[in-house]
Amino acid sequence: MIVIGADHGGYELKEKIKKKLDELGFEYEDIGAFKPDPKDDYPQFAERVGRDISEHPDWKGILLCRSGQGMAMIANKFSGVRAAVCHSVEETKKTREHNDANVLCIGADDVKEKDALKMVQAFLETIFSKEKRHTRRVKQINKL
Repeated sequence: MIVIGADHGGYELKEKIKKKLDELGFEYEDIGAFKPDPKDDYPQFAERVGRDISEHPDWKGILLCRSGQGMAMIANKFSGVRAAVCHSVEETKKTREHNDANVLCIGADDVKEKDALKMVQAFLETIFSKEKRHTRRVKQINKL
């Protein structure tokens, strides 16, 4: 399961990503925003995704706002969540392979739509390498 959320700044990109998820055949839950409301606040969406990923370690999350940074800060407060702000497909692949990131955060102001769609696909299709050094480091992250 993929849990996807965005505030008003990431709303339009979220809607396009949902179409891509449909095309790729991924099951997802959209937790909002359900309309572009400039009065909404990103912490409510990041909290929901962070909590869901913490409770369901096999799930993945996608969060969108203007920069992606605030979303990552909130999501990473939850045990077992490894949220990463990414700006490219290569960066996305590396954070999956090396850090076993389970939440992808994208800044809608910083990433072009076509690149964001490729990043989402890379995030969902790239697996954690399980190399000894990476496994050791992820365990250290999880202990904190």
